Amino acid sequence: MQRIIFATGNAGKMKEIKAILADLKLQGSPVEILSMKEAGISAEIEENGSSFRENAVIKAKAVAAAASGAVVLADDSGLEIDYLNKEPGIYSARYLGEDTSYHEKNHNLIERLSGVPDEKRTARFVCAIACVLPDGNVLTEEAAVEGRIGYEEKGENGFGYDPIFMVPSYGKSTAELTEEEKNAISHRGKALRAMKKRLEELEGVEDC
Repeated sequence: MQRIIFATGNAGKMKEIKAILADLKLQGSPVEILSMKEAGISAEIEENGSSFRENAVIKAKAVAAAASGAVVLADDSGLEIDYLNKEPGIYSARYLGEDTSYHEKNHNLIERLSGVPDEKRTARFVCAIACVLPDGNVLTEEAAVEGRIGYEEKGENGFGYDPIFMVPSYGKSTAELTEEEKNAISHRGKALRAMKKRLEELEGVEDC
């Protein structure tokens, strides 16, 4: 069975990734999706890119260098809030500090939007996926899902900023959606499915 290593240590993200890529096949063969930890890989990654796409490529290349020629995927994703000049953007994971809980981050963003009406609370989740192939070639895909920032945290599903991101078509936050509903419309789901299609169309993909 071929392996793909995903450059993340986020358990919630890996759950989504494995669900979305569950039926991925490379050259007709099933694929095992592993996190860095599951693959026994440790890599120092400095996310100093100026865009989601650049940071995804940086992460994928860093892990590929330590992964003995395996197929490596990485994502960089975040929340853009139009009223706040697209903050927190590429700094979403580091907003208010990496060790700050998402409950605190969410509360801070809601406070910063205090008094701002619905029509000005527009936002989107953005996800860029990068893939480094064993031959060193890099593939990228990017996708987004549009929504609005709510007035309080809602829902227990999902993670990160999901409880404050409202999806108008559902009238719910992404933390209130089922796993299937979220994966169908999410930024990560869209980007991963686009990358999955490209990988399945490739010929001669092998890992070591």
